[in-house]
Amino acid sequence: MIYLQLFLSFLQIGLFSFGGGYAAMPLIQGQVVTRYGWLTMEEFTDLITISQMTPGPIAINSATFVGIRIGGLPGALAATCGCVLPSCVIVTLIARLYLRYRNMAVLQGVLESLRPAVVAMIASAGLSILVTAFWGGGEILLSNTDWSLAAIFVICLALLRKGKMDPIWVMLLAGVLKTLLACVTK
Repeated sequence: MIYLQLFLSFLQIGLFSFGGGYAAMPLIQGQVVTRYGWLTMEEFTDLITISQMTPGPIAINSATFVGIRIGGLPGALAATCGCVLPSCVIVTLIARLYLRYRNMAVLQGVLESLRPAVVAMIASAGLSILVTAFWGGGEILLSNTDWSLAAIFVICLALLRKGKMDPIWVMLLAGVLKTLLACVTK
């Protein structure tokens, strides 16, 4: 039964995660944290971090991770297949339709109207992760803020946006900074 739940949960995620992995994060959170409680919010944040560090799309990496954790290798296969199946079907159908009707104004209008929704989904996921990172998912108060993580965030953001630094190096630097801060505060 758990394999079917994993398959159907990630089938829904795969079916409705327009806009890529970042847009899928609130859907993944809704299924694995809120609906089934397979992960805590802190574990979900770790999952997103791990999914970013490993090659491949976030949704597929997340499906594989959650599947392994909940149902072992068969669970990973069920969740990953559920996540991938809608994309394979939808992309095949859309590619055929797009090639045939790409110049239609209605199609262009639909594609343009989806952009704000995708941006909102990405922003929602980012804010959820930000709250978990800085306030542990608890109440947002200055006294509850993890200032070391906030400083690392600002440094990483500056390096990515202004310094155009490679994201892999930024992630490694963030890990080193947190490790150094942990050693200094002990």
